[in-house]
Amino acid sequence: MATALLAAVAVVVGFFIGSVGVGGVLLIPALALLGGLDIHRAAATALFTFFFTGVLGTWLFYRRGSIDWRMAAPVCAGSVVFSYLGALVNSLLPPRPLALIIAAIIVFAGVYVLFPAKSHGPSRTAKEKWLLGGVGAVAGFGSGLSGAGGALFSVPMMMVLGFAPLAAIGTSQVLQMVVALSGTAGNLQFGGVDFATAAWVSALSMLGVVLGARAAHAVSVLVLRRLAGGLCVVSAGLLLWRSL
Repeated sequence: MATALLAAVAVVVGFFIGSVGVGGVLLIPALALLGGLDIHRAAATALFTFFFTGVLGTWLFYRRGSIDWRMAAPVCAGSVVFSYLGALVNSLLPPRPLALIIAAIIVFAGVYVLFPAKSHGPSRTAKEKWLLGGVGAVAGFGSGLSGAGGALFSVPMMMVLGFAPLAAIGTSQVLQMVVALSGTAGNLQFGGVDFATAAWVSALSMLGVVLGARAAHAVSVLVLRRLAGGLCVVSAGLLLWRSL
């Protein structure tokens, strides 16, 4: 029963990754609550799976012309070192504080999705690349620390800076690959990844990404955002209950 529920969550996670960007963070409590993994291993395994959803998501958004590589390049460059450092900090934290941090991050994701920040006009200045690099650094560190895929941090920050939602989601697809590789390199050195679980979870998540990418380009995602936000809040509550 738990395996079937985890499989369903994997598809849902992929769907929200492809449709609203935020969604990968739901996989961490699912792996902990349904997959029987400790919180460190759950975060490391979730982060590893995001490489595959990132590859597929990048291709799907690229085909539709929804990736601005001038935006994606500095974001990804800023994330490389910091996702590795985040994985290092993850390995140093005891399980309970780490679970509480991840739960707080999931709550943030839910609040953001339910009440998205208003975007302002993008500022096309010489400082833009540095701003995007900063976005990548924050997203990379947060991803390595929590096991989230990067979009959780990059999408809201980019929208606050004035970038179009679809462009921000497209950039987050590319970012997934970078933080997954860098963060996993750290996790393999400082911790571990459950590759057997990651294999089938990744396959189901990729199915969800295909469905989500179609929804992102075809329909209003307001209802999807609210659903994703509600799931984030519920997942965080369950993780807090398990930890406390």
